[in-house]
Order: sequence, then C-alpha cells, then structure tokens
Amino acid sequence: MERYRAGKLTTPQKHLQAALVEEIESEWQPQVRAQAREQASTSSGMTVEVTTYFGFTASGSSDDGRIRTITTPISPTYTRQILDLQEAGATEENLHPIVAEAVTESYFTEWSTRADGLRADFTHVQAIDFLF
Repeated sequence: MERYRAGKLTTPQKHLQAALVEEIESEWQPQVRAQAREQASTSSGMTVEVTTYFGFTASGSSDDGRIRTITTPISPTYTRQILDLQEAGATEENLHPIVAEAVTESYFTEWSTRADGLRADFTHVQAIDFLF
C-alpha cells in the first residue's frame, strides 16, 4: 500500500486489485444500502414499479382489463412497512397487499385527491421492483 501512496506503483496487480475491490464492497455496500433504506423510510420514500393485470369490475366499463406497468413514488410510511417486511423475510406475495395500498394511494387516488373509495387488488402480479 505504501508503494501506491509513494507513487512508485500506480496500478495494483490483478489479484491484489480483486482483493481490494472485494474488501471495499464488503465494507462499503452494506453501509450504503442501509443509509439508502433509512432515508427512504424516513423522508424520501421510494419508487415502485408494478407489472400486473388491471381491470374494472363496474358494469358498463369501456376500459377492458389488461397487463399494465405502473411506476409511481410511494410515501415513507409504506416504504418503512415494505422494508420491515422484507427484513423479516417476507416473500413477494406477502408484500402484495401493502404494495397495492401504496400504489392505490399514490397513483390511483393521488393521496386522496381523486377516485375516493377505489381499491387495487394485486392478484395477478407479474413483477414488483423497488427503486431507491
């Protein structure tokens, strides 16, 4: 390490470089992830992308159900619940109800400013991605 600091060597040997990268990632990545999760659950929330079947059950609806992908930010309250469930070992299926509530609040009802009483039910989910 002293040779690199003194400028005698500028590029580490391949095996040393691999060991340095591995050590840095093992120490650094968990801390960065923890900080991102903490910030998301307390102040910024996170973005969720859901690919699922959306349809309407009201009679006379002109909009037939189909597979749709929705990307929307969710509040820190829902983010905290999702992250806590993930840490407790919840499966993706266990997350469907809370994600459905979060998407309903943020995307469909726009935080209770429209479509009062609308409810989403994620029974045919293809994928859920969480983006920080």
